[in-house]
Amino acid sequence: MPIVRDKKIEVLFPAEAIALRNRELAGEIAGRYFEGLLVVSVLKGSFIFAADLIRAMHGAGLAPEIEFILVSSYGAGTTSGEVKVLRDIDAPVAGRDVLLIDDILESGKTLKFTRELLLNRGARSVAIAVLLDKRGRRQTELEADFVGFDCPDRFVVGYGMDAGHFFRELPFVGVIEGDAP
Repeated sequence: MPIVRDKKIEVLFPAEAIALRNRELAGEIAGRYFEGLLVVSVLKGSFIFAADLIRAMHGAGLAPEIEFILVSSYGAGTTSGEVKVLRDIDAPVAGRDVLLIDDILESGKTLKFTRELLLNRGARSVAIAVLLDKRGRRQTELEADFVGFDCPDRFVVGYGMDAGHFFRELPFVGVIEGDAP
């Protein structure tokens, strides 16, 4: 069990499994017809997954335009409320196929908001790719089109996901020992 910042980390999805799944996802994405594909990475958590997946997509024959959006859910305490765009994309989406990439699909509120935003701007289609899917946490009628792994209902870190702004750099996804299951 790796120790990072004096914390034991239980590895749920090792780097090798993530790399393999990224190549598989890239193949699945390439197998779907996209025209003028625009990839939109939802920051901050997705940046490592998005970079690796986009490189794998290149290996699968895709050459998308790449953008980044930063959205945040505001609310009292830990309850998510209104979703706001903190940093918007620059590229026009009208008439284009868009692939939203995010680290994890939990409640679905942020991804649903972002998907609807792009569709309202005239995107031809908006597909969703996530590294992790926590189906038990869903609060919306939203499913991802491309899923890396089903995730247990645990607080995960690594591969872009953080706890208190730490652990994003880990090459795997894990759980800090002692965190509630």
